Amino acid sequence: MSKQHVLTPYNKNITLKNRIVMAPMTRSRADNDAKIATDELQGLYYEQRASAGLIITEGSQVSAEAVGYINTPGIYTDEQVEGWKKVTKRVHDKAGTIFIQLWHVGRISHPNFHNGELPVSASAINPHAKSFTPEGFKDTVTPKALTVEDIKRTVKDFQNAAANAVKAGFDGVEIHSSNGYLFQQFFNACSNTRTDEYGGSIENRTRFFFEVLDAIKEVMPQEKIGVRFNPSLHGLFGITIDEETIPTFEYIIKKLNDYNLAYVHLSEPFTDVSDVPFAVTEIAKHFRPLYNGTLMINTEFDQEKGNKVLEAGDADLVAYGKLFISNPDLVERFENNLDLAEWDEKTFYVPGEKGYTDYPKASK
Repeated sequence: MSKQHVLTPYNKNITLKNRIVMAPMTRSRADNDAKIATDELQGLYYEQRASAGLIITEGSQVSAEAVGYINTPGIYTDEQVEGWKKVTKRVHDKAGTIFIQLWHVGRISHPNFHNGELPVSASAINPHAKSFTPEGFKDTVTPKALTVEDIKRTVKDFQNAAANAVKAGFDGVEIHSSNGYLFQQFFNACSNTRTDEYGGSIENRTRFFFEVLDAIKEVMPQEKIGVRFNPSLHGLFGITIDEETIPTFEYIIKKLNDYNLAYVHLSEPFTDVSDVPFAVTEIAKHFRPLYNGTLMINTEFDQEKGNKVLEAGDADLVAYGKLFISNPDLVERFENNLDLAEWDEKTFYVPGEKGYTDYPKASK
């Protein structure tokens, strides 16, 4: 490839050495009771991938209530902050840039994680999905609807987590408002039947998200905040598209023009939605005209597709997931047009270094 747009620097609110982003990916390696990211595992893993323009960490829960998967790290205790400090130092020592993804799974959890208590959501509606618990995959249950007081507390949890991210040395945060987790449970009518100020209208269903965003920008500059959405998610995590789904995300994206964020991170559809009423099949093309800031696109991009979407002007940054699992030197492989290593799905979510830090770099 003669001209590779993914390898060019980027400087608009966020300054990056290239436009290749390591996407946030749950890897379930924080297999300790305190849910701490460790130097020897997460530190090495992210350091190996520090040539990315930007690393976005795996989702990290903002509170004990936010947990929904085994062995996922948190960012709500002093111990967790100390663990992440070692990770960010290793990345920075390699001239890397790293954001932490702030996460609350909402109803995609299980009482096993909460001493028998119900997980929480916008409304008491079972997503009829699976939760990855210490005892294996289990069916989700009907959650408890958050009270207004609970919502205010959760806003504070996100703000505290962002403040902790600053203490831990992160270059910024990404608010995980995607993939059927807590914020998307508020956005979509299939999971939000509230009749108070957090339900009903599009403005009301997005209120919680904007309250969190406003709270986080009180503890860090807006240019250090990214947000992630999956507008055409359908048939997964209990989310169903209806006639108000895409207009809801259009409202959000347009309103975000009033902020000065690091980026908006969008996912192309996870499944084929070409026959789904009200769905958008090409997310980048649809939302690019609506947003004036930095737009990042994700889902099944390779070297060629990544360069093409940037060349077309439909996005500014491209996030790569599984390719970064098995290719810690993905940037260098793109630079030299080298073959890519295959990943091993059996090791995606198991403890230890196998399939995590043991993928070799390419020999030229």
